[in-house]
Amino acid sequence: MKFLDEAKVYIRSGDGGAGAVSFRREKFVEFGGPDGGDGGRGGDVWIEAVNGLNTLIDFRFQQHFKAKIGTHGMGRNRTGANGADVTLKVPVGTQVLEEDGETLIVDLTKEGQRFRLAKGGNGGFGNAYFKSSTNQAPNWANPGQEGEEKTIWLHLKLIADAGLVGLPNAGKSTFLATVTRARPKIANYPFTTLHPNLGVATIDGREFVLADIPGLIEGAHEGVGIGDRFLGHVERTRVLLHLVSAQEEKVGKAYKTVKTELEAYGGELIDKPEIVALSQIDLLDDKERKKKAKELEKACGRPPLLLSAATGEGMLEALRALRDIIVSAAEGGDTALPDRSVPETDADTLSDEE
Repeated sequence: MKFLDEAKVYIRSGDGGAGAVSFRREKFVEFGGPDGGDGGRGGDVWIEAVNGLNTLIDFRFQQHFKAKIGTHGMGRNRTGANGADVTLKVPVGTQVLEEDGETLIVDLTKEGQRFRLAKGGNGGFGNAYFKSSTNQAPNWANPGQEGEEKTIWLHLKLIADAGLVGLPNAGKSTFLATVTRARPKIANYPFTTLHPNLGVATIDGREFVLADIPGLIEGAHEGVGIGDRFLGHVERTRVLLHLVSAQEEKVGKAYKTVKTELEAYGGELIDKPEIVALSQIDLLDDKERKKKAKELEKACGRPPLLLSAATGEGMLEALRALRDIIVSAAEGGDTALPDRSVPETDADTLSDEE
């Protein structure tokens, strides 16, 4: 299924049905009188967050949604039927914006959450409604009220507990594929990942959701490369795992490049708890490993984790570090990073529970 995280949609609620002008004319009925019924109410336009969706691709094939109009009133005091509602079903994490693309209407962050985007018009009164002691035979009725119409933007921001960031080819997709059942595309060239991927990781009986987004490069906030348009998918995360490839000639510069792009994007990403890891360390000898670890520590201000998805080294420690912050944040506790030094052994491997 193709990933789509933005869609422009036109919606219109139903018009109310018109009231009827009618008079009773029945055999053997001594006195007649007005008996025009009211019109039915127009249908509403709703939006609902549902489970099982992770893209807005359905809105590429249908961009217009119109609720049904109310049925007109009829004689014998018969009220018209209400128009049928229309419900837009979207993934959890979808934001609804006004046509200007900035004014937020609603943020659907929970499954089953519903919101009425456009209210249907009320039905008009029939002439029976206007009968009074001084007006026994009114010959008019109300038309139904018009429905509402507007153009809206749907923006999807995936719901995940932890996000993976880094330069292209930093090993983010490999990390995701190793610790979850997600199967993102993995290849030895930049921008292999073209859209975000989600996976569920399990560590010590605790599950959490990981989001992998396309790599950032210098100038991404100005549209260089794929740009920073996918950073919105890690805005809701509780912690970021920042991967820096051991293949980078200057790992400190690589780290600062991504941090600069996170700061330029905004959205409080720069203030999120961050775990820094030197990935793909199986490609280095011990001397180079220590050298680059010290260089990265100087850039980020704390000892980085050392990871290798190929050998499993450091993977358990990374998952537990992510889990600790996620659990602490969920419980409303301190989300400060644990004091972790650079591992000295090469024996860390994934357990069967992964």
